[in-house]
Amino acid sequence: MRRTVFTSDHEAFRATIREFVAKEVTPHYADWEQDGKVPRALYRKLGELGVFGIQVPEEYGGAGVTDFKYHAVLREETARAGVTFGADVVHTCLVLPYLVEFGSEEQKRRWLPGFLSGALMTAIAMTEPGTGSDLAGIATRAHVSEDGTHYVLNGSKTFITGGAQADLILVVCRTAPYDPANRRAGLSILCVDTASEGFAVGRKLDKIGLRAQDTAELSFTDVRVPVENLLGEAGAAFSYLTRNLVVERLGAAISGYATAAAAVGFAKEYVLEREVFGRPVAAFQNTKFVLAECAAETEAAQAFVDRALDLHAAGELTPADAAKAKLFCSETAGRVIDKCLQLHGGYGYMLEYPIARLYADTRVSRIYAGTSEVMKTIIAKDLGL
Repeated sequence: MRRTVFTSDHEAFRATIREFVAKEVTPHYADWEQDGKVPRALYRKLGELGVFGIQVPEEYGGAGVTDFKYHAVLREETARAGVTFGADVVHTCLVLPYLVEFGSEEQKRRWLPGFLSGALMTAIAMTEPGTGSDLAGIATRAHVSEDGTHYVLNGSKTFITGGAQADLILVVCRTAPYDPANRRAGLSILCVDTASEGFAVGRKLDKIGLRAQDTAELSFTDVRVPVENLLGEAGAAFSYLTRNLVVERLGAAISGYATAAAAVGFAKEYVLEREVFGRPVAAFQNTKFVLAECAAETEAAQAFVDRALDLHAAGELTPADAAKAKLFCSETAGRVIDKCLQLHGGYGYMLEYPIARLYADTRVSRIYAGTSEVMKTIIAKDLGL
């Protein structure tokens, strides 16, 4: 079906990203997977390309474009190539909205120029060893020093994308005593310089997929964070997190659709070339039927994503809408990619084929940004159940 969600400007950006990925990412990606990270030089190049500055306000050197559809194009093009470099998504999709919306004027002028150039990479630390989707259970704590100039931060975080290479990490912590009657109260966001004494990167986690994306454990031992690095108001973090989760889940929905579409493309190319029993795999009725099913499901996910993008642009995308989009698209991606891998036969299990990478990389999409079960809970609540 013809898409109407993107303009000629979006398509020009798409052509730029496609060329960049083909030149700067794909030829080196296998090495990055072996290293478990993307080189910092790539982020500098993305900064030079203007990718990090699209949504940064003009007064801080960015383009000042609030249109999330450019981010959608970036996700679609990386999926199309069968690659992902993770920290850029965290940097622009997760961290930037917090800095722009809740940062003080001084904080924006201090951090955004380096942010958009790629010189200062960021991450956000929410998840803890004992706290995943239940953000109200965060135990990492910070108290104000006796002289009132710093917060003293203690605790640990896990599953932090980009945490090993970040220069600045937004840490969600408890700055007021835990209140069982109001578990969401007392959470704040502190912006922690990773050069701070007492901050440490622990294990770099060995994941099933997303191998080129560094994911780490972090620890904070009496880390002194200037009070000027409090983002927004003390105790208001839970409401901040809830608001930005809509965008995070929209991004996950886009990735779900995009990876499903990429899988269909990879499978179609493979079955047209591969022969068994003297004829192309594409000639068998089962192959045609499977790809027909996958194409139909993928186009349904595309329509869902496009509608969500338009709702977001109009300021009308609700938490329930975002939950529906993430649930549908991530579950669709899982089904479609599994079927497309099956069409590859034994070769689908080999990492030299991009379908194998998609299979491993996509599994986590039903877990991060809120599990499928959490999405169902949100949707059910919206239904009045």
